[in-house]
Formats: sequence, C-alpha cells, structure tokens
Amino acid sequence: MPSEHLFIWLGLLSLLTFIVSLLTLPWLVAQMPSDYFCHKAREPAGWKRERPVLRALFLIAKNLLGYLLLAGGTVMLFVPGQGLLTMAMGLVLLDYPGKFALERRLVSLPSVFRGLNWLRAKRGAPPLELP
Repeated sequence: MPSEHLFIWLGLLSLLTFIVSLLTLPWLVAQMPSDYFCHKAREPAGWKRERPVLRALFLIAKNLLGYLLLAGGTVMLFVPGQGLLTMAMGLVLLDYPGKFALERRLVSLPSVFRGLNWLRAKRGAPPLELP
C-alpha cells in the first residue's frame, strides 16, 4: 500500500532528523555568542570578506543544514522529538529577509529561551541575553 510506505519513510525521516538534531543542536546553540540577539544589526566577520569562495561553500552547507533542521522540526511537531527547538535552530542557520526579527521573536518565547539556555548550560556556555 502506498500509504504504508509513506509512513515508513516519514518514520525514517523523523528518526534521522532526531539523531541529527541530537548531535548538532547542543553544539550549534553553544557556538552562539551570549549577546547574539542583543545587537540591532549584524557585521560580517572578517574572513567572510577575505575568502569569498570559502564563504559561498559555508553558506551552502549552513543553509542545507538549516533546511534539514527546519523540515525535521516540522515533522517533530507531529511525532516525538523537540520540534520547536529544532525549527528555531534551522531558522537561525538559514539566510532570508527578516530573519533577525523572526529569530528575536522566537527566542523571546519563554519555552524556547529556556530550552536554548538549558542546551547552553549542558555545554558550559553562558546563558543567552535578551535586549
């Protein structure tokens, strides 16, 4: 039956995304500076201007991971997993207009903010600050 195969693939996708998020989320959250959400505008890092080819490869990899986390987080809203937190990290990785405003809105949700700081504490990183 086609629907049986769909459920098997959705289950496998959910499992894969869950494993990827378990391995990457704590590291990604700990890499964020504690004042990540306090600035009004972002300044590109020096290496981004100096190495355009490396920057392009980095952006491609970062956006692919962001899309994977966003899709997996969406699936995890309906199956076991940390859906909102996974979606939030996917959105942080992606590049799109209005990203910063959306990030700040999501992180200002108490459950997301507590979850991010819990992950940071597990990795020994200082808690995030909000403006």
